[in-house]
Amino acid sequence: MSAMARPKSPLERLQERIRTADRGWFFAAIADKVAERRQAKGLSQRELAELVGTTQSAIARLERGGRPPRIDTLLRIADALECDLVVDLRPRR
Repeated sequence: MSAMARPKSPLERLQERIRTADRGWFFAAIADKVAERRQAKGLSQRELAELVGTTQSAIARLERGGRPPRIDTLLRIADALECDLVVDLRPRR
């Protein structure tokens, strides 16, 4: 029987996505920040979901790097976590 691999940390997931040039890295970074800020504020996923007007499963999906949420949902999450959502566009080199 083989041992189960330990789950990757949020930082390891982000670094892997950056290395593989996965455009989803941007949302992985946001997902990690949402989880960190939610925990720092002492909120459960369900409590954050209630503040945002969404479901606990939607918050869980965001935090584990699932399908990216819509921008309006991200704005409501940022507001509930007392944060600013900053999106930056830069010319490609």
